[in-house]
Amino acid sequence: MFGLIGHLTSLEHAQSVARELGYPEYADQGLEFWCSAPPQIVDRIKVTSATGQQIEGLYVESCFLPEMLAGSKIKTAIRKILNAMALAQKNDVDITALGGFSSIIFENFNLSQMSSVRNIQLEFNRFTTGNTHTAYIICRQIEEASRKFGIDLAKATVTVCGATGDIGSAVCRWLDARTNIKELLLVARNQERLQELQAQLGRGKVLDIEEALPQSDIIVWVASMAKGMAIDATTLKRPCILIDGGYPKNMSTLVHEEDVHVIDGGIVEHSLDIDWKIMKIVNMTAPARQLFACFAEAMLLEFEGWHTNFSWGRNQISIESMDKIGAVSIKHGFRPLIN
Repeated sequence: MFGLIGHLTSLEHAQSVARELGYPEYADQGLEFWCSAPPQIVDRIKVTSATGQQIEGLYVESCFLPEMLAGSKIKTAIRKILNAMALAQKNDVDITALGGFSSIIFENFNLSQMSSVRNIQLEFNRFTTGNTHTAYIICRQIEEASRKFGIDLAKATVTVCGATGDIGSAVCRWLDARTNIKELLLVARNQERLQELQAQLGRGKVLDIEEALPQSDIIVWVASMAKGMAIDATTLKRPCILIDGGYPKNMSTLVHEEDVHVIDGGIVEHSLDIDWKIMKIVNMTAPARQLFACFAEAMLLEFEGWHTNFSWGRNQISIESMDKIGAVSIKHGFRPLIN
């Protein structure tokens, strides 16, 4: 059995979803209530592969909200993720994906050193961040969107915002190894890590975001931040592709310029309907088939019987692991979404 650990995008969103899912006691409560709310299994899932194989899974709502990343509530955010992991393991889930900020919190606060949760000793080989499949899908979206919108990669300048993160660094390595792009621009907050990444790649310019974006034919946004940064879309090139790989995805609401094409990054579409309800509440266009690539990684690992932490640790994603998860992604009927 596979598991998915997720969370909602804001307190307001959480209140509306609680009402829809039949948790009225959660629906009218403020942030302090949500800080104390335990994780819940809110969906049971059945997935059929393009091969005909069927698997089952659980969706665990962590009751974490991005508002908990501020100030003194950081410890609450950490506790939320650990408790959700413990709940998945307690229910004998073989492989569970950490979705959204769950994986970011896990990596940034080194939760692998906190393996004891009440009476449960977490077995970390049962968990994956899902980042390898997400990075693979974003790379496929770069390929397919550039063809669709007439951008020649050999003449293109590509900016990766959040280049030093797990997904961002993997995308950079893929761009370096698998494409002949003209220019790679590297943007992130940690300058030391940027210099290290540049040295590893042997290429790429380190620039501030204000300087990089107007030069870019393709922008890959995978910055790990709770709230999206404002972008002056009037300064962007035409045409320009903006792949929004963040969570929540808000670039489409911020950017409304002709010939600036916003792609929901790291989203896949399955070839068959999935028996679940959870994607409806995160506003997928086709919720029976569309989902986050990190969640799809748990499904793929379950389909293949690879019950291991396939994606784990910061900046450990290799081109070979992207190829491996990509091959089974195609096999089981997932494809990158180009909206």
